[in-house]
Amino acid sequence: MQNIIDSHVHCGVQDNAFLQSFENYLHHIQDSDISGAAIFPPVEEIYDRHDPFFEDTPRWKERRYNANQYVLSLKNREIQVFPYFFIWNDFAIGQISPEFLGIKWHRHPDEPEYNYDSQECREAIQFIAQKNMPVVLEEELSHTIYFIRELATGTRVIIPHLGALNGGYRSIKKNGLWELENVYTDTSLASKSTISDYIENYGCERIMFGSDFPFGDPVMELEKLRSMDLSAESFNQISSRNIQNLLRDVR
Repeated sequence: MQNIIDSHVHCGVQDNAFLQSFENYLHHIQDSDISGAAIFPPVEEIYDRHDPFFEDTPRWKERRYNANQYVLSLKNREIQVFPYFFIWNDFAIGQISPEFLGIKWHRHPDEPEYNYDSQECREAIQFIAQKNMPVVLEEELSHTIYFIRELATGTRVIIPHLGALNGGYRSIKKNGLWELENVYTDTSLASKSTISDYIENYGCERIMFGSDFPFGDPVMELEKLRSMDLSAESFNQISSRNIQNLLRDVR
């Protein structure tokens, strides 16, 4: 079977809004050729996304710690797991052990904001840059531009969903972010026409297959990619080689 890596997977056991444990993910990909996944905790295990005035508490810090440790515990399981650390406003870089290979940085416009002006934030970004860890950045457009252009210049950033939740694919395109060599993307929940437009304009070197499990079905998202008119080389790049190359350079 061909080696396929899903670059966008949420797994956790504390939030019960969805069936999103690692076992649930394995059930979804059974009989498929998905053999690896980049995994990070669900948002609801990191902060209260429904409270725009959310203030951190010891209980949430413990919940966050357990969520990241759960992801870390999935190594050496049935498939190859690439653990990502979900960072929040405590910027707990002391918890980012060498086993973590990437960072998840996430909020939507109506959710509590990261404290971008804090010294802790800047120290966290410096730490991430030193480790050369990729950042899956899901933020509103203005913050996405600020993060990439000013705050974390040169840091390798993955804008998920081809930018659908970062202001939209064409807004990202208009602001010239897709052209940057340190900006990557994934195919999760994106339309075939958007994927095709990206490939036509920017090639296949910085785009990766992703499912956004549990919101997307991994097998269906993979079949979407397979149904496109891609060469074998391009499919191999998108489905596995690009993320392998990306994570190989983490220090």
